[in-house]
Amino acid sequence: MSRLPGLAAALALFATPAAAEVVERSADHFVLRFELGLETTPEDIYGAVGDIGRWWDSAHTYSGDAANMTLPLEVGACFCEALADGKTFEHGRVVQADPGTGVLLEAPLGPLRGRATVAQWSIGWSGGGRGYALILTYVVRGAGLGAMADPVNGMMSVQFARLAHYVEYGEPPATSAVSGG
Repeated sequence: MSRLPGLAAALALFATPAAAEVVERSADHFVLRFELGLETTPEDIYGAVGDIGRWWDSAHTYSGDAANMTLPLEVGACFCEALADGKTFEHGRVVQADPGTGVLLEAPLGPLRGRATVAQWSIGWSGGGRGYALILTYVVRGAGLGAMADPVNGMMSVQFARLAHYVEYGEPPATSAVSGG
């Protein structure tokens, strides 16, 4: 992971409407898109995605501890969480994992589970040299789910900011510094 200065500027950019927003919405679907320029490499971004237990916000887990989350970067792998009772909860499945382009998951997160007919979450990048844009999209379809766009956008905004911090610095973000909690 790179530990380059600039997170304050990066998070300021992230706070602008163009960096994180609901880009499509209807009664039965929504599309979220987040984009942030970072001084990093595709290898750093790809590796960070797989370290989900180090950057995901524990407030958005069933176990209360993001360290219980795993995301092996292999097609078919489970984005899972170990629970206190010894069981495993599946949040999603890896559909594509390519160090050259990014990761795609089928992941109906939280209250979308059992209601979404499509829940595709992608994390990738664009750019060159040491300047790359981290890009996250989340496409959700299902009866009445358009009404959930804003709360899901809020939750995913937190995760995106935490991932960007982790990519940039290689260390877990402080909960209060990034997520406001």
